[in-house]
Amino acid sequence: MTDALKIGIAGLGTVGAALFQILKSRHNLLADICGREIVITAVCARDRSRDRGLNLDGVVWFDDPVAMAREADIDVFVELIGGEGDPALASATAALTAGRHFVTANKAMLAQHGVQLAKLAEAHGVLLNFEAAVAGGIPVIKAMRESLTGNAVTRIYGIMNGTCNYILTRMEHENMGFAECLAEAQRLGYAEADPAFDIDGNDTAHKLSILTSLAFGTEIAADEVYIEGITNISIDDIHAADELGYRIKLLGVSQRTATGIEQRVHPTMVPKGSMIAQVEGVTNAVTIEADILGELMLSGPGAGGAATASAVLGDIADIAKSRPGHQHAPALGRPADKLEPYVKAQIQSHEGGYFISLKVDDRTGVFASIATLMASNEISLESIVQRARPAGADAGPQTVILVTHATTESKVRAAVDAIKREGYLAGDPQVIRIERTRDN
Repeated sequence: MTDALKIGIAGLGTVGAALFQILKSRHNLLADICGREIVITAVCARDRSRDRGLNLDGVVWFDDPVAMAREADIDVFVELIGGEGDPALASATAALTAGRHFVTANKAMLAQHGVQLAKLAEAHGVLLNFEAAVAGGIPVIKAMRESLTGNAVTRIYGIMNGTCNYILTRMEHENMGFAECLAEAQRLGYAEADPAFDIDGNDTAHKLSILTSLAFGTEIAADEVYIEGITNISIDDIHAADELGYRIKLLGVSQRTATGIEQRVHPTMVPKGSMIAQVEGVTNAVTIEADILGELMLSGPGAGGAATASAVLGDIADIAKSRPGHQHAPALGRPADKLEPYVKAQIQSHEGGYFISLKVDDRTGVFASIATLMASNEISLESIVQRARPAGADAGPQTVILVTHATTESKVRAAVDAIKREGYLAGDPQVIRIERTRDN
């Protein structure tokens, strides 16, 4: 049997501890599958005294991940520290420069420094694997990097944040408001104490930017993603979507257009009968549309120690199965110096349908004014509904709901701005895009 593959794990939190236990408990099985043993020889974490329930006999402890990357007797450096910058970035640079394979679950670091790290890996003839960085246990990176070779991807979209999907699911099924659902998600451990990174859409944007690079062969451009979170989604929006035959999901969408690549993260109405609408709770799902294959949807656990550790383990196993002289697949699907510069398509040019909810003063002529302003901005309406007040409700603003046919973002914004100037709105308009799917 080939010499053992020696592993160093930086970060022994939920994922790192789960990975450690799996590598130990399934040692013999992994050796049979990979054709060589996988042995943990070094670890690194912040608190040496903490009892993690791990048997560290024979494993060298490092307090500094950069030192472990440079000095440990390892073939593979597994980074589970997290964070965009140091020490994760410094340890990644040190490990790759030292000629060690590098496995990470760190989407934030890859979104900002992925191209730089890919070039470094290629220069030193080692692998940079990051399946766990996007959609947890779903093997979407491997599918895009290897299985879809030769396909021209036209669009990729999906639910990439379990926290947001859990909140929107509970709002619909339990008739709960956003704040109440968020508190419940925090209580159950689905949301962080500071949930802003998730609910504001930034987590999804990081993941989307990595998938965009793989899909379209461009440099990663995390700062070019249009982002809206879910904090403004109300129970009334959930009810209105339901009545119209839609569900609201926070989607990350990337597609090639005539003017460049469009990347956007925002609440989206999807038809109830579509596959993406059936994805509930903390589950993630990614749909890839390509010219040869057609449409492929991958769904499964998007987070959690076990799911993430499973994806990391798959990356380690791929390295264990590789042999000297084997040509490694480029980290981003093609050699880093062959990646095209990212050209951003203007979000204002996005075409699709829209849901627009307006709270308006109850006075004569408002309904007609709205319809006229939509028409003057060349927007065709699929429906326009004035919702009746509940029985016994006091007089006050009424809600008008518009559903448009496909139109451009710029026309919708122009029409909404024109309506604002008329002076009969009570509160800010709610505008939610409608995403059509091939399966519905």
